[in-house]
Amino acid sequence: MMKALVTGATGFIGSTLCEELLSVGSSVRALHRPSSDSSFLSTLPVDMVTGDVTDRDSLRVAMRGCDRVFHLAALFREAKFPSSEYWRVNLEGTRNVLEVASEMGIPYVGYCSTTGVLGNVKNPPANETTDYAPLDVYQESKTEAEKLAVSWFRSGKISGSVIRPAMVYGPRDTRLFKLFRGIASRTLPVIGNGKTWCHWVLGRDVARAFRLASETTASHGNIYIVGGEHPISLEESMRIIADEYGVSLLPFRVPVLPLQLLGSLVEAVCLPFGLEPPLHRRRADFFTKNRSFDCSRARTDLGYAPTYSVTEEIRSVARWYIEAGWLPQLSGRTRVFPPPTETRESRARRAPASLSAHEIIPSTPSTTE
Repeated sequence: MMKALVTGATGFIGSTLCEELLSVGSSVRALHRPSSDSSFLSTLPVDMVTGDVTDRDSLRVAMRGCDRVFHLAALFREAKFPSSEYWRVNLEGTRNVLEVASEMGIPYVGYCSTTGVLGNVKNPPANETTDYAPLDVYQESKTEAEKLAVSWFRSGKISGSVIRPAMVYGPRDTRLFKLFRGIASRTLPVIGNGKTWCHWVLGRDVARAFRLASETTASHGNIYIVGGEHPISLEESMRIIADEYGVSLLPFRVPVLPLQLLGSLVEAVCLPFGLEPPLHRRRADFFTKNRSFDCSRARTDLGYAPTYSVTEEIRSVARWYIEAGWLPQLSGRTRVFPPPTETRESRARRAPASLSAHEIIPSTPSTTE
């Protein structure tokens, strides 16, 4: 039986990876900080260990007896932290994980990067050979951490691979839930021209890619972009969500530049006082950046395939928020569309021991990021 350590296990992707590993019979140890919300993890049969990737001693305790390490812990964009903290957690934390794993003889490390290291994709679709183009300190620190991990994997210091998830969402996700909620309540219009590319991917599909990479020696030393069936425009994504909720999109658009300027102003006022701005510049930038990726390497090397078509994927997430009670104003509403069906490719490649969606998706909301 594989025994795996997952860092960042209380996050959305981390907790979903714990579910994926458990579904194929692995033993899972979940590393979490004392301040993290571990309420969802406590419902899973995992060995919970308190620690931090910036603390090597806690990593040694957490890795003891493991034969796989999945390093997902990272500091995401929060205004209250100085730039130095991103480098301490995202880069030096990754260095700690690699060095302790090597010291303890761990056979494999899977590193979670981000397609954000490519910034705004100017010539879509981007792939694993596209030049780095980070746009902020989070993406810069993740870029350098990815380079560090790849150098270790390719030098033979330790075996491992890098997964770059596209735009991750799914049941229990709180970050992109804001988009679904805004559409359901008809308070969020299309911002900008709506033509920017979105490349969604279910959290459970990202988790499966991590597992597949750890089981495939061909993955060692490689980077894999993992996304859904294909990119789709932001406006079309919003229309699919609106159709599922039985509402129409607002009949007007909002230009993005005033929101970008306002976001920059609000940040300038809040940041000196360590306050989290109610409006970020990056939230407006979300509507202007292209995210379109070629995932053929993951398909070829790992046998990866998304579970659903992109339309059914978006509908399934929209539907989950109703069924889980996250959108009380829509509770009891009859489904507009039938339940999604898996793509033939995904069904053929799915591990026989994996659980079905209704078995692994909880029916009550839990914020674990």
